[in-house]
Amino acid sequence: MKVIHGFENFSSLSRDTVIAIGNFDGIHLGHQKILKFLAEKAKKLDLASLVLTFSPHPEKILGRARIKMLQTLDQRVQKIIKFGIQAVLVVSFDEKFSSLSSQEFIRKIVVNILRAKAVIVGENFRFGKGREGDISLLNGLASRYNFQVFSFPSVKKDNMIVSSSMIRNLLEKGKVEKANLLLGRSYEIVGKVIKGKAIGKSLGFPTANIQSENEIVPSGVFITSVAINAKTFPSLTNVGICPTFSQQETNIESFIIDFDQDVYGEKIKVDFLKKIRDEMKFATPDELSSQIKKDLETAKAYFKGIGYFF
Repeated sequence: MKVIHGFENFSSLSRDTVIAIGNFDGIHLGHQKILKFLAEKAKKLDLASLVLTFSPHPEKILGRARIKMLQTLDQRVQKIIKFGIQAVLVVSFDEKFSSLSSQEFIRKIVVNILRAKAVIVGENFRFGKGREGDISLLNGLASRYNFQVFSFPSVKKDNMIVSSSMIRNLLEKGKVEKANLLLGRSYEIVGKVIKGKAIGKSLGFPTANIQSENEIVPSGVFITSVAINAKTFPSLTNVGICPTFSQQETNIESFIIDFDQDVYGEKIKVDFLKKIRDEMKFATPDELSSQIKKDLETAKAYFKGIGYFF
């Protein structure tokens, strides 16, 4: 799959295209439905499949809301790759781009540059300056410029509408299991293992301290799995300020169960599976150590329940 950054680096593909347009933050169940359809439709029509996405998120530029992303751009692209899409075009969303009218966006970009013969979007898709364009206008322009439009309704799961904003809300409240239902997978962060203050080691639980570029990291104590060098291990992860030791900055610390390798400097992926509890302040380090032992037993019981044996 080709990953192209900016229209200036986009040279027309050898064929006309079927394109899906959107932010695709999280690649949740709704996004997955669109991406599967994109791959299938392109194959059926013998056209190139292309995802047009944006970085940064338009809301970060237009300033209507303070928004945190569910994924880094690299995470988003890596998830898109798995659907067999032929190319991803990442467009820098800036003031100039946001000033394009809806008709200019379709004529100049969708038709002339991307040579789209079919456009796939979610039902709430808006485009053009001031978000003036909607599905109705898109259908009208499709008739004028001779391309098809496929609009997907919102997906529901457990009486919840699947959306990136809903998932963000759930994660910021620590409700990872509900968020995972809407994602169709576990929420994950990526980062680098860095030197910490060795507090976990002093308590008998040496941890991997993680510096992550992810903008949303739920707070609390979680059952997790970590992936290092393509190998996955069961783990227990604490996200917070470690109030027992009066720290100020937020830390991400993963205790990898039955693991004693040196992983400083390694890239690590943490999947959040289940929340055990909120972070708590304990009267003494011994009380904290005792609680961690209980948390560890809870984590081991969870993994045994899904077929992992220690």
